[in-house]
Amino acid sequence: MKNINTRNITNHSEESEKSIERYLVDKAKDLGMPCLKYSNPNMVGYPDRLLVLPDAEVVWIELKSKGKKPTKIQMARHEELRRIGHVVHVIDNKADIDELLTNLTLI
Repeated sequence: MKNINTRNITNHSEESEKSIERYLVDKAKDLGMPCLKYSNPNMVGYPDRLLVLPDAEVVWIELKSKGKKPTKIQMARHEELRRIGHVVHVIDNKADIDELLTNLTLI
């Protein structure tokens, strides 16, 4: 029987994409910003969430598990959005979410 390290399991659950996404949604809600799930089965690779800001602005957010990077198709979609003036952030940890939301609320 394998020795299961509960610390690794706990750390993984805190650093998983799902946990990071839930943290973003909850923090945005606390600030009164809708954070919409984006899903389009016919167009893969777009960021996971769309953060709706005041004054008709939006920020796309690609969420990853700690240390993971976007796929090639995701990077192509991010570049496509940036070329037409959208802001796209790739985030793999809760501290970066805090920093992003702090910066957005200071603008």
